[in-house]
Amino acid sequence: MSRRVRRIPLAGLLLAALLAVLGVACSGPDRSAPPDCPDDARTCPASPSSAPTGAGTPAAAGPAAGAPAASPSPSPSGEAQPASGTGKPTATPGAGGTPGTPAAKAGCASPGACGFPDATTTGPRIPLTPHKTGYMAVRTDGLVIRGWDITGSLDIYANDVTVIDSRITSDNWWGINLRPGFSGLRVLHSTITAVPGKGPDNGGVDYAVSNMGGSSIEVGWCDISVFGDALSMGQGNLHDNYVHDLVPFINLGGEWQHTNAVISGGGNTGALIIRHNTLLNPTSLTQGASGSIGLFADTGVVRNVTVDDNWIAGGAYALYGGSTGATGIQVTDNIFSTQYHPHSGGYGVVAHWNHGGAGNVWRGNRMSDGRPIEPEPPR
Repeated sequence: MSRRVRRIPLAGLLLAALLAVLGVACSGPDRSAPPDCPDDARTCPASPSSAPTGAGTPAAAGPAAGAPAASPSPSPSGEAQPASGTGKPTATPGAGGTPGTPAAKAGCASPGACGFPDATTTGPRIPLTPHKTGYMAVRTDGLVIRGWDITGSLDIYANDVTVIDSRITSDNWWGINLRPGFSGLRVLHSTITAVPGKGPDNGGVDYAVSNMGGSSIEVGWCDISVFGDALSMGQGNLHDNYVHDLVPFINLGGEWQHTNAVISGGGNTGALIIRHNTLLNPTSLTQGASGSIGLFADTGVVRNVTVDDNWIAGGAYALYGGSTGATGIQVTDNIFSTQYHPHSGGYGVVAHWNHGGAGNVWRGNRMSDGRPIEPEPPR
C-alpha cells in the first residue's frame, strides 16, 4: 500500500523559506562583536557592524599603590578578558617566525613600495573603545586586552598577557612595560604612541615597549612612534613593525636623550630577533640621534641577535653591532635607506662590528639604491 504524501502549496513553501531566513538573521551571533582576526592577518574579516559597543572598565587585578583600580569588562566587543582555550591568540608562523624573502629589492620610493611595514599594514584592525586608564598595573595571568583605545600606560606584573588590536597613548616612561620575573607578553596589531612634551622625562617619553624580564616577548604588526627608545629589550621577537617619527627631547640630566628605534643593552640570556620591520630614526645628529638599531654592551656582552630583512634608516649610525665580545650577531638581507642621510646613518651604515666574533654573519645587505654594503675592516 502506497503512502500518501501531503502536498504543500508553492506559496506556502516560499513563505516558510522566508521565515527561516529571517529567523536565522534575528537569532544569529551578536553583530556588534568584532570579527575573528587571525594574528597574522593584515585585516580582519568583514564585520556586520563597525560601530564599537559600550566602554568597559580597565582590566587589571590589584594595581600598584596609587594606581587606579580596574576589573575585566564583560563587553562582547572584545574588551579585556582572561585567555582560555582557543580564546587566546596563539603564535603563528610567517614573517615573525621564519626568515622572510631576502631583501633583493631596491630603488623603492618608500618602505611600503618595497613590501615593508607601513601605516597601512600595522596597527589595530577593528574599531576601538576609549579607556582613560592612566597608569594601570596588570596582575592577571593570561589577560587579553583587545579593542581598547587607551589613554595611559600598562605595567605588566603577570604572565602570558596579550595586548592586541589596541591603541595606547602614553604620558608615562613607557607605553607597555614587562616587569622582571614575568614572561609571555605579546603585543600585536596595536598602535603605541605618546604626547610629545607631556612625558615624565623632562617632557619626554622613553620606551614604547620595554622588557625588563629575562624571557622573550613578541611585538608584531605594531605602529610605534614618538618614544625616544621605541623597542627596548635584550631578548624578544620583533617582527612586521613600523617604527617612525621618534621625537627628540632633553632629558632630566639636561642632555639630549639618545634615540633608537630598537635598543639592547647587552647581557641578554636569550635571543633577540629583529625581522621584517621598518625602523626609522629621523632624529638629527645635534639632537641625540643614536641608531635605528642600537646593540650596545652597556650591561654585558651582546649575543644571539638576528637582524634580517628590515628597512633601516637614520641615526648617527644606522646599526651599532655590539662591539668587542659580541657573538652570534647575524645581519642578513637588510635594506639601508638613504631617506635621511646619504649613508643611511649620519656617520655611516654600521659601527662597532665585531669581525672576529664567533657566529657573527654579515650577508646580503644593500643600500636602497642597490649598492652592496660591507662593514669597515678592523683597524
